[in-house]
This record gives sequence, C-alpha cells and structure tokens, in this order.
Amino acid sequence: MTAARDRATIRRRAVRVAAAASAGFYPLLYGAGLPVAALYALFAPIAMGLLSAVPGSGRQRASTMLRALPPALVLATLGTFLAANTPAAVGGMLLIGFLLAFAAVAGPRPAGIAPGLQLFYILACFPPYAPGTLVERLAGLTAGALLLAACEVLLPDPAAPSYRARLADALTVAARGAATGGVPPGRLRAAGAKLRLTDVPPAERPAGAGRTDRALEQAGRSARRLLDQLATLAEAPPTPSDPESAMLLDRVARRCTGSARFLRTGTAPPPAGALEEAMRAFQADRARAAGKGRDALPAVDVQRRQSRVLALAESARTVEIAVDIALHGRPTEPAFPPEQFWYAGLSTPRLWARRVVGNATFRSVLFQNALRTALGLAAARAVAGSLDLAHGFWVLLAVLTLGRTTAGATWRAVRRAVAGNAVGALVAGALVIGLGRHTDVYAALLAPVMLLAFALGPLLGLAYAQALFTLVVATAFAQIAPVTWRLSEARMIDVVTGSVIGLACGLLAWPAGARREVHRAMWGLLRSCAPLVPATARTLLAPSGGSRAAPVTLPGIHRLRLAEAAYAQYRAESPADREGDSADWHALLIAAHHVLLGAQWLPRFGLRPTPGARDTSAARALGTAAALEAETDRIASLLLAEPPGPAPAAVSDTTRATGPDDDPPAPLSVDLEVWMTSLARQLARVEASLTPAPGNGPPREPTSGPGPGKPGDRGR
Repeated sequence: MTAARDRATIRRRAVRVAAAASAGFYPLLYGAGLPVAALYALFAPIAMGLLSAVPGSGRQRASTMLRALPPALVLATLGTFLAANTPAAVGGMLLIGFLLAFAAVAGPRPAGIAPGLQLFYILACFPPYAPGTLVERLAGLTAGALLLAACEVLLPDPAAPSYRARLADALTVAARGAATGGVPPGRLRAAGAKLRLTDVPPAERPAGAGRTDRALEQAGRSARRLLDQLATLAEAPPTPSDPESAMLLDRVARRCTGSARFLRTGTAPPPAGALEEAMRAFQADRARAAGKGRDALPAVDVQRRQSRVLALAESARTVEIAVDIALHGRPTEPAFPPEQFWYAGLSTPRLWARRVVGNATFRSVLFQNALRTALGLAAARAVAGSLDLAHGFWVLLAVLTLGRTTAGATWRAVRRAVAGNAVGALVAGALVIGLGRHTDVYAALLAPVMLLAFALGPLLGLAYAQALFTLVVATAFAQIAPVTWRLSEARMIDVVTGSVIGLACGLLAWPAGARREVHRAMWGLLRSCAPLVPATARTLLAPSGGSRAAPVTLPGIHRLRLAEAAYAQYRAESPADREGDSADWHALLIAAHHVLLGAQWLPRFGLRPTPGARDTSAARALGTAAALEAETDRIASLLLAEPPGPAPAAVSDTTRATGPDDDPPAPLSVDLEVWMTSLARQLARVEASLTPAPGNGPPREPTSGPGPGKPGDRGR
C-alpha cells in the first residue's frame, strides 16, 4: 500500500514538473523568441519541484514556492553580476551555499526548498557575463515558479492528517485507557507510535523554533510517554483496591478528553490547574497515611502503583499545558516548572536566535552538513571557472545532488551517477548525430522525455535518473542553440569533475557522517545527565522546609536536542554506514529523557521526609543515586572508547531502596525507587548493547525514533 502510494506521488510530481516546464519553455522560446527566459522557465520547475523536496499538500507547497520566489530572484540577480569575476563568484557561492544549507535548522520546508534556491544562483553565476539579460532571466524564473505553483494546486497530492489531529486521536485513546483500563497495551503503544516525528510527513512535523511548534512537539512527546505509562500500568499484576489511584486516573481521563476536544474544535477545556490540584491532593493523602505509621500504609505493590499513576498524571499535566501554549500562542495558566516550559515566555525572535546559536557549533550535524556543502560548491565553482569548463554549472549541480553525509554513501552515489551519465551521454550523442538540427523533432521529444525522466528516474534509481536527465538536457539545449555530440561529452566531463570534488569533500569533511558525532553527542548528554540523579535524590531527601528547587536541567535539554539531531541523521544514513555499530541509541535517549523529567517534576511532588522514611532508607537511596551516576559516567566513557571507571556495585541490586514487603517504606522512598529502578534497567540495556556477550551478534537497533514513550520504558 505504501509503495503504491509512493509511486502515485512520484507520477503526479512528474506530471506537475513536466507540465510547468513545458508551459513556460515553449511559449517563451517559440512564441516570444526569448531563449534565455525559456531556459530559466524550464529549470525553475525542475529546481523547485524535482531537485527540492518541498513537503506538504499542494497548497502548502505552492505557498512555499511563492514565498521562495523573491529570494530566488535576488540570488539570480546576485549571480548574474558576480559572474564577471571567478573569485567573487566563488565567495558568493561559499556564503550562499552555507546559509541555504544551514536553513535546515528552520524546519523541513526551508530545508526542502534550499537546493532549488542554490540552483538559481548556480545558473546565473557562470559566464557569459551578461547583465543585459537579467530581465529576461528573472522573467523566465518567475514564469516557471508561478506555473509550477499553479500545477501544485491543480494536481495536488492527498492531504495528510495534521499533527494536531494525530495528537487529538492519541489523547482520545489515552483517555479511554485511563478511564476504563480496558484498552490493550499494544493499542496504547501503537497510538503513541503514530506521533513519532519519523512517521509524520515532513510538512506536518512541529519542527519550527516558535512557541507553537515547540509546544506541539513537547505535547506529542509527553502524550507518547503517557500512552506507554498506561500500557505499563495495564501490564502490571493486579493489586488490591486503590480508590485514590482510580480517582486520579479518572481526572487524567477527563483532562485528556478536554485537550483532545481543544485540539479538534478550539473549545478550551477547564482551567489547567485542576489536574495539578488533584495530584497534590493525591500526594497529601499518601503523606497522611505515612504519618499514621506502618499500619496505615498500603501494601508495597499498591504504593508502587500509586507512584506510577502519579508519574503518568504528570505526563498528562505536561500535555495539557503544552496544548494550551500551542493553541493560544502563550500559556494562559502558570506553566510549571519553568525549565520544562522555558520557551513559553520568550519572543519568537529570541527563540529563533536560540535555535541558530545552539546549532552554530562544530558539534551540530546541521552545521557540519552546511559547511561541507558550502565548501564543495565553492570548490566546484573555482575549478569550473579556472578551467573554463563549458556548461560549468553542471559541475556544481553534481556536487549539490550527489553529495551525501558520509564518504561511503557519496562514493556509492558517484559510481551510479557516472555510470548513468555515461549511458545517457552515449544515447544523447547518438540522438544529436542522428537528428542533426531538426529542432522540430527535439521540440516534440522534450515534453515526453521530461515526463519519462521525472517519473522513472526516482523509481529506477540514481543511475537511471542521471541517464534520463542527460537526455532532457540534450533535447532542451538543442532547441536553444546548435549542438553537436560534444554537448554530451561536456556534460560527462562536468559530472565527473563535480563527482570528484564532492567525493573529496566527503573524504575530508566529517567522512563518517553522523556516526562519530552521535557518539560525541550521546557522551555529552550522559555526562550532563549523570549529576542530576544524586542531585534529585538529595533534593527530595532534604529535611529543610520551604520550596524545593529542582536541579538545573537546561544544559541537559540543550545536549538532548543536539543528540536527537545527530541520531535522526544517523538513522537516515545508509545501513552500510552503520554496520558494526550495535549501540542502542534509542534506549540511551529514553534514559536521558527519564533523568531530565524526573529531575524536573519529582522535587515538585515528592513527599517530605517523614518518620516512615528512616535514615537507613534515605542512606540507601543516596547510595543508589551515586551508583547510578557512576554507571552513567562509565557508559559515557565506553562511547568514546575511554578507559571506564570502576564498575559500581550491581546497580540493579541497589535500586530497591525499601525494606521487605512486611516493612512498608515511606511513599518518598517508593517514588525514588520506581524512578531509579527504571533508570537502572535502561542503563543496563544501553551497556549491554555496547558490550555484547561473546558469541552473540550485536543487538538489533530498534526501528522507533527518539523520545520517551516506547516499549522498554517500564517506569517513570
């Protein structure tokens, strides 16, 4: 079903691009007698519709293309005037190449249209230096872009469900699971999986830097976590009657229903503070029971269930606040804790500045990709200008389209592209020799050849796409000026030159792609999260009065974003580039989320030490926290092949910070136990993937994307 849908999408795109290119090329060339305008009208739909992966529905893509038209005109103008001087053109290419490639930090739409905008500068910045043709160039570019936008509206792809709709559906399932407990765990987790950004069409992903997108993304992550927590609760063995938990679950169900209705209709739910009040009342009941002595405490299994119910209620509370921010643009109720909703009070320019500055580092894969692309394009422009290659823009086009994030993937793409161009050059040369200067035949061939190339190329692979595109180039240029078989020779030389430059850049600039960076990013994430475990335990166990300040988590959140970006690129790379890496990065990200969330909310709802929280229990909890910190540091050392520190005592044995079941612990100790036990299991899974048992193959990397709320996350 998915393959058939993809084929239909490719066919519709081929029809749109071929129709727009034909509708601009033929009238401008044969009706108006403007060959330069015709050439730009031909390449504008190819650049925006084929080389650019603009996401979204037809109207969304058309809107993106129309907004990109003014920058495209500026780039074409700049390239036209810089074409007179090779060093100036190279400098412009370096700057423009970096800025457009770095636009990926702004989300899928800017990243998708960027290659097309690159091509408009590339087309214009090569000799001949002809500022007198600028008006003709801009007219052709405008005509091609407008025609393609019209075709996007007239022949659109089916619209995909919005992220808001997906989130509302997931919250409806969560409400049923919390209210009745009758929803199967598999269905709960499946509902959460639909919110994974890797499974959401790029146009619908909340990937922007503004408050709305950040809030929707946070709501989605929290909803996935909530659904997984509900599934874990459903899988737990039955416990004695627990009316307090049932009441809190009912309140969670009502809040999820209200948030889902808010997302669908815009009808605001009751004030967001109701759930937090219920959570505080829930904890107050537990505290009163603990203050009455052992006989008043429920069984340990009931206490652990209560702790898990409180944790999932916190996830629901995060969802409702994030949904409120997303739909109102800012919080209408206090958003606590502030570090969890740090973006809520910042202006849009400041949020964008944080996004850009946060990625302006050599540790960011987005920065690495932008720098690699810019250097490759600048080098290609310098070589093409110095050697005075005919149709030198094909050199840069090869660098732009064949560059990959790893040297191995670039080499595989180059091999296929060169082979395809060789075949295409032979066929195009034979065509030119056979037809001579019969432009009417070329005119009749161009539209069907474009349709064939744009439809079959993506389906059959890179070699076929390059071969067919060579035929498109030959039939188009043969109508603009007399050509010989040497046109195919020139294209072959240019493509090989661009391939060599792209391969050299791939070898010199981060040849391993995200492989090395994902190790460094995860190392930094673990180092940042490790101290939060004992800090959270000390905060909870502190007997002093007054409000509790949660440990500072913003550095960890920043590290988490860089790690998620590196992991996302790593998963997008070829399996051949990931061969031999058995690390369970997904489990590591879950563990980091687990630490950060616990450090944020446990100090708010963790109980005060009571007579039930004996000194021995508190000491055991602090010892467990210190052991978890040491284990986290050990795993971080393994990621960079550093000598690991001494192994702490078996963490899985020390996480039980309570006495036997006939000696019930205080709720405070149970909350710490549940949190740290889950973390210990996650760390054990990560370490096992880094040090597989002798004779066993490496663990299979999970197919799910990063974030909380996955199978395997069995605690808070």
